[in-house]
Amino acid sequence: MPWPAWVPLGLVTALAGTALVVPAPAAAAATGAVLDPAHSSVSWQSPVYAKGTGGGPGDCPAPGTDPGNEVCDRFDLAVSVPAGYWDDNPEGGVPLAVRWEHPTDDFDLYVYDDHGAQVASSAGTADPEATVIPRASGTYHVVVVPYDVHDNSFTGTAYLPATEDAGDLTSFSGRDGSYTIRAGGLVARADFLTGGQLRLQADPSGSLSDPAGTEIVRAEPAADRHTSSFDAGDYYGVRASGAVLRVYKKPLRFGLYKADDRTRIWQEDKPLRWSTGGMRQSLDRGAHEQFFGGGEQNGGFSHRGRTMYVSNSFDWDEGGYNNSQPFYLSSAGYGVFRNTFAPGVYTFGAPVTTGQQERRLDAYYFLGDAKQVIGKYTKLVGKPFMPPVYGLEPGDSDCYLHNANRGERHTLDALKVADGYTEHQMPLGWMLVNDGYGCGYEDLQQTAQGLRDHHAQLGLWTQDGIDKLADQVKAGQRVAKLDVAWVGDGYRFALDACDAAKKGIEDNSDARGFVWLPVSWAGAQRCGVLWSGDQQLSWDYIRWQIPTYAGATMSGIAYDTGDVGSIYRHDAKMYARDLQWKAFLPSIMTMDGWATDLTTKKPADQQPWLDGEPYTSINRKYLQLKERLLPYMYTLSAGAAKSGVGAVRPLWLEYPDDPGTLGANAKYEFLSGPDFLVAPVYQDSDTRDGIYLPKGTWTDYWTGRTYQGPTTVNGYHAPLDTLPLFVREGAVVPMWPKGTTSWQTRDRHELDWDLYPSAHGTSHYTLYEDDGVTRDFAKGAAATQRVSVHRDPHGTSVSVGASKGAYTGKVTDRTYRFTVHGGSAPAQVLVDGRRLPASAWSFDPATHVTTITTASLPLDRGFGLRLVDKR
Repeated sequence: MPWPAWVPLGLVTALAGTALVVPAPAAAAATGAVLDPAHSSVSWQSPVYAKGTGGGPGDCPAPGTDPGNEVCDRFDLAVSVPAGYWDDNPEGGVPLAVRWEHPTDDFDLYVYDDHGAQVASSAGTADPEATVIPRASGTYHVVVVPYDVHDNSFTGTAYLPATEDAGDLTSFSGRDGSYTIRAGGLVARADFLTGGQLRLQADPSGSLSDPAGTEIVRAEPAADRHTSSFDAGDYYGVRASGAVLRVYKKPLRFGLYKADDRTRIWQEDKPLRWSTGGMRQSLDRGAHEQFFGGGEQNGGFSHRGRTMYVSNSFDWDEGGYNNSQPFYLSSAGYGVFRNTFAPGVYTFGAPVTTGQQERRLDAYYFLGDAKQVIGKYTKLVGKPFMPPVYGLEPGDSDCYLHNANRGERHTLDALKVADGYTEHQMPLGWMLVNDGYGCGYEDLQQTAQGLRDHHAQLGLWTQDGIDKLADQVKAGQRVAKLDVAWVGDGYRFALDACDAAKKGIEDNSDARGFVWLPVSWAGAQRCGVLWSGDQQLSWDYIRWQIPTYAGATMSGIAYDTGDVGSIYRHDAKMYARDLQWKAFLPSIMTMDGWATDLTTKKPADQQPWLDGEPYTSINRKYLQLKERLLPYMYTLSAGAAKSGVGAVRPLWLEYPDDPGTLGANAKYEFLSGPDFLVAPVYQDSDTRDGIYLPKGTWTDYWTGRTYQGPTTVNGYHAPLDTLPLFVREGAVVPMWPKGTTSWQTRDRHELDWDLYPSAHGTSHYTLYEDDGVTRDFAKGAAATQRVSVHRDPHGTSVSVGASKGAYTGKVTDRTYRFTVHGGSAPAQVLVDGRRLPASAWSFDPATHVTTITTASLPLDRGFGLRLVDKR
């Protein structure tokens, strides 16, 4: 029996030279085989399929009506292993793969247990399709669906991975930041890099390799040559900037400590272990150590005590991980990125075991707090891209030409939908006019111009290539949406496509590339918006998305989202609830043309006015609020492009010393930037319980009521038009004028500031502005304006600095509208010491908000605002 066809050739050679015990392969029966200690591997050959199903396992007939597996292939795999076999196995289960004879076609792979539950799948366009049956024990039913084939067959393979551990240290040498370590046939190298980073590689073949090359890490950081080594008896130590790496001798193990060589950052409790096709690292877990990251992990953001999978997944539901990344960070002050395209399994138990499905280790370690680690990680794989301002406005997506769900239409019919957004005063930044399999387009230039007339940009979806992108961009395309077909031959192709699509827009226009994709890998934050795939609408769907997008930020993913109201089902109330909290995500999209109404069971488009009142008014309220907050969100985007930290954050990221931010209540809320706490309603109820507010004073955005944290709010009254929303004390929030529906038609000569003065100290905020659409910002064409707010016993002072910098379209002067929260009506309001007339300001006793409007003031000079309390 040869090695599975998907194991790299170099790995085959390595395996042949190790001491792994590999029993004879099992003899495959016509319909199944056994994997046990005496039969370590199996392969089988499928029939030849003349054509595919075009669908999933639901399109396969029952086994009894499909003799000879003529429509779909079925293979039973019985796995019999001793108890504890998987407890410390790098691969964590049975690797299973199917490779087809003609790689241009597409077979999909699904695995079910004896209870009918799906336990593994691989359903992209990769050849081979490969997955792992986690902790396999018992009988499994493998179903291979010939999705898109033409007289093609496949070979299936599965095996039990055997293991071996690193032995005692046999040599240690190095200098100038690079050190080589050997333990028998295992070779390892530790490279210390500038900025407090360490790259640790290990390979039992005796030769280090770099399969990922420059695909993820574009440029290796410079070496930190200011290191020194010492012999501490039990271990060799390497002292670098801020850290000491311990290299233990018997057996070889690694540990990373702070500069004192006493305070542990991480410590291996066992040697590196490798298997037939994987390697794991095992670490001691701190008593209170927490773990985050892994990219998009549907339904969670905190992983202590959980197993996290990093793989090519098309499970769009809770527990899926389609936009996962081989990266995690620890509250112990470090993060680690595995430089690989191989799937991984990370178990954050005691001990912590992490590994990829490849027989080598290539890990970059970053030191610092969570935000510092995110910054260093994204500096390595790519900072989040800076989106165009219309990318932060709502998007609409549908298939107009050749839409089997809605009947024959034309691409220009999209303009009728754009008319609806304009008529209902709802913002629209962009439209995908051909979103669907087999959906083409026509009249592209006319469609693009028609959308521009509505202050929206043209987007196009692609399933199978970007060869037409140059012509499409010249015709007006500014948004590109990729699909699962872009995963291609594993993750590398998905990442390449994201980079290529962004570059295609930028090479053929002066616009910023704006790309959406549902399946990706580490580095995708540099080029695209990720979204969590095709889902069914339910209250549960709303619930688990909340920690998903906040958690993605912990891997430097600044733009992660889901379809408003999902793609396949529609309900007016759930749609409104879903839209109102997603208005506080940077990027959102409504997906039309695919949904069925849950009540009528009839096809239902999902534009936000179609359900009528009261839903139209509620949806408009939140879409216009999102539009007003674009200066705030755009500034957060500029910050993410520099720091790597996105706008949507779990509470823990801002309050890491508060254990309540890891509690069950805080899991289903998030921060939009540092200032807004959003607690979505994810049940059919007008009451929201369990709202956790961290330390500080929090103001109810709608009523002005204040709460002192830490506290939990129960019984919050939240009728359908009310999203539980709280603002942090000290917040300084820039906003566009009321009624704004487009970045293009906004009143550029007015800027509003929503202020929540702190009872103690001074708050500061720096607004970022540029032209919003071109790449001139990268050349310095941008402006900043700093605002400070201070409250003292006699009143509140606001200092507005001059706007510094220039960009195309910048105005020379503007009026300001301040809303100052808290306190009582001021006795007088002064601007630069001059008293404003009573007609220029007002006080609302119900909300305790003072509203002030200034005259038009030049941007090149600052000014002061003073609210004088009554004595």
